[in-house]
Amino acid sequence: MNLKSMDNISKFLSFVLRHKPETIGLELDEHGWVDVDELIKKAQSECELTFELLERVVEESDKKRFAFSADMQNIRANQGHSVKVDLQLEAKKPPRMLYHGTATRFVDSIMQEGLKAGSRHHVHLSVDVATATAVGKRYGKPCILEVAAGEMFEKEFEFFVSENGVWLTEKVPVKFIHVE
Repeated sequence: MNLKSMDNISKFLSFVLRHKPETIGLELDEHGWVDVDELIKKAQSECELTFELLERVVEESDKKRFAFSADMQNIRANQGHSVKVDLQLEAKKPPRMLYHGTATRFVDSIMQEGLKAGSRHHVHLSVDVATATAVGKRYGKPCILEVAAGEMFEKEFEFFVSENGVWLTEKVPVKFIHVE
């Protein structure tokens, strides 16, 4: 299977496991999990999905967006949901500095209002500039925002880290953001 096909499957899975499971008749459990066999069966109207393809997407995706349960019977997205799920993440102390990639056209608004989760559950932050830059490029000319996560943590803001290493927080007020 070529890279474009894998990318299309990953995008389809992101859509149904993070945003619109009902489009193929799926229902996520309270933690975002769905039965693998049910997903494969209900996805047939949209794409030729097999267990082997799911394994490849989970294992080979550079962004590690998806995870299997320990028994490989269920699958879910690691973060980025716009539907209500409890990923059972534990609060953690973040690194002193985290990064957020965005497009330059959004910077003025962010510097007035801070970073907000919007339609998602959390603001997504990276531990390195390279990852944040890649995220920013998806939206246009990239701009990297430095987030004083350590200082936020000291002020009792909660941080979580998803299974794929993305740092999450509810919001980032302007005073903790510096434009690189």
